[in-house]
Amino acid sequence: MSESIQAVFDVPYHYPVHFTMHLFSPENRLFIDTVGEGNPDRPCKTLFVIDRGLFAHHPELPAAIEAYCSEYHTDLQQPLPPLLIEGGEAAKNHPEHVARVHEAIHEAGLCRHSYLVAIGGGALLDMAGYAAATAHRGIRLIRVPTTVLGQNDAGVGVKNSINAFGKKNFLGAFSPPHAVLNDRAFLSTLSDRDWRSGIAEAIKVALIKDPDFFSSLERRTEALVARDIDAMDALIRRCAEMHVEHIAMNGDPFERGASRPLDFGHWSAHKLEQMTGYTLRHGEAVAVGIALDTTYSYLAGLLDRADWERTLALLSAVGLPRFLQELRHPALLQGLDEFREHLGGPLTLTLLKTIGRGAEVHEIDPTVLSKSIELLEKKDRCKTKGEQQWKALPSPAR
Repeated sequence: MSESIQAVFDVPYHYPVHFTMHLFSPENRLFIDTVGEGNPDRPCKTLFVIDRGLFAHHPELPAAIEAYCSEYHTDLQQPLPPLLIEGGEAAKNHPEHVARVHEAIHEAGLCRHSYLVAIGGGALLDMAGYAAATAHRGIRLIRVPTTVLGQNDAGVGVKNSINAFGKKNFLGAFSPPHAVLNDRAFLSTLSDRDWRSGIAEAIKVALIKDPDFFSSLERRTEALVARDIDAMDALIRRCAEMHVEHIAMNGDPFERGASRPLDFGHWSAHKLEQMTGYTLRHGEAVAVGIALDTTYSYLAGLLDRADWERTLALLSAVGLPRFLQELRHPALLQGLDEFREHLGGPLTLTLLKTIGRGAEVHEIDPTVLSKSIELLEKKDRCKTKGEQQWKALPSPAR
């Protein structure tokens, strides 16, 4: 005979995603209001972690933070100077970065009512968020994404992680931030490569959720390529809105199930990043992953030719890659096993049925995948010869 006690409870989460300009200008109260909201501790201890790549373009940032903390010293305390950490995927590849943040949290005497403020690209936010989630079982995290990909995707979710054992995001925690503060002023110093990279996640979410948004991206291609900040701001806001909406309304914010539609195009993207030694930007890898899964959807008879062509044309128009030779490497298929392991349960991939509507599958036909890679390579070669060359490419059996 056995007995049990059942515990059932709900924990409500709330975090805002704010949009602003010049976050650390003394006249901008957004940051101090965010820190002070609902916090009885005065002044609030706050540790800043800054992406070293961002610092190279904004060397005035630590001084601006110090001046801001001084201006609001009765409510805000900076116990240590900002911690500078290498950005990009290197932030997630080396565990000593997490250890440095943990050590700084210890030295600063932060408690669970204190704040860790991560300022930088998506990888830096992931690493710092993991450190915050594991110190004192959770220190309040404020994210300040400074890249397109960070502001429209990586920075607005509930996941934090680092890489380990050659696998993307192997160590991590689901831990929602206290707030996300998107400052569009940081986008002005992005390289063209990083500017374009973030557009991949916008194309991804449009493909699986919003055909009107996809059409708007097609219309705004010229403005996005020309680095029109208003066009990019509209892209970021719509992406962030859909991302947060999915987390809040989809019924599985901590991904306990096997389905993960927001990772469309990601099974191969994660493997491509690892195979290229993380010289490939995450958004670039996602673009190739989108191209591959869209082509597979087409050849498998799920997606019609017109939507396939529109997808590849948009990727090309915004300057994103669609094919890499690494797609031909046998190790690519290991990405399917690693993706399934990461999610748990049966393999579940989101493919495309039409622009704006995904379809879940639980297996990948190796023959169709091989033909997809071949077709994508042909398509990439035809790109330089004019779009009329597409007409010679094979159509799938229906």
